[in-house]
Amino acid sequence: MRKKDGFDAEKILVLPAYLLEQVAAHPITRLFYVTDIGFFPKAHYHYRERPDGSETFILIYCAEGEGRVSIDGVQHVLGSRQLIVIPADTPHSYWAESAAPWTIYWFHFNGEQAGSYAALLGGRPGPLTLSPQDSEKFIALFHQCFDLLSTGEYSVSRQILAMQTAAYAISSLGLLVDRAEEDRQMQYIHKAIHLMNLRLEQTLTLDEIAQYTQISKQHLNHLFKSEVGFAPVDYYLRLKMRRAGQLLDLTTLSVKEVCHSLGFKDPYYFSRLFHKIIGMSPTDYRNKLKG
Repeated sequence: MRKKDGFDAEKILVLPAYLLEQVAAHPITRLFYVTDIGFFPKAHYHYRERPDGSETFILIYCAEGEGRVSIDGVQHVLGSRQLIVIPADTPHSYWAESAAPWTIYWFHFNGEQAGSYAALLGGRPGPLTLSPQDSEKFIALFHQCFDLLSTGEYSVSRQILAMQTAAYAISSLGLLVDRAEEDRQMQYIHKAIHLMNLRLEQTLTLDEIAQYTQISKQHLNHLFKSEVGFAPVDYYLRLKMRRAGQLLDLTTLSVKEVCHSLGFKDPYYFSRLFHKIIGMSPTDYRNKLKG
């Protein structure tokens, strides 16, 4: 059995043609507008197929359960708290899994900038996973948009607010994509710093750090300079000098012994580097009153 709609407690609204003409002509709403919007809870036997695609973009958010979305022949699993956008004019199909049919919030959108809004999701080929907090926010915005459009009072101001609410929901999702990318970049930095701390008493080259993090030296340099403020090797030397300060404070090791314990062979080079980074010689640092 396959069903396009007709699910218990479902919500669905298709904007009439005359209203779509109005929003498509208005200088504000013509940039982005919703054409259809709906909520299908536990949608048993839900199935939809469009071999020639749709004139609109389609956003589907799975709040719980599971389904499948095939876009231009590539199939994606859409699980709990996951969202996907199907591009306009792209062959697709989607359906609920029989064992745990999905509960979905969805809307079709169009407009002069519809493609730009879809691109805020980074052109990602697969689903975007939302946190519980982000899920609550998206669902609240969805209901706000649905309520504005379903009152039957199709005033221009309500149309604008409804469409901008949906646009804001997608814009917020774009921030999640940026945040995920930032988190991924920071993982490379944390991994590199972890290696540096493990090798404080030895030596470490940029090649070795790049190999450990599995990204190029150029990309690693860019990440460190933009996020930390120093190149990887410079940061590594600063970690060594910080450790040298701890040894000078907490042990009776000589400056030469501290130098060798941190992998330096030349005490004079070590002292010059310590002075450059810390602002004083190792001896002056040790003699300075602290605390």
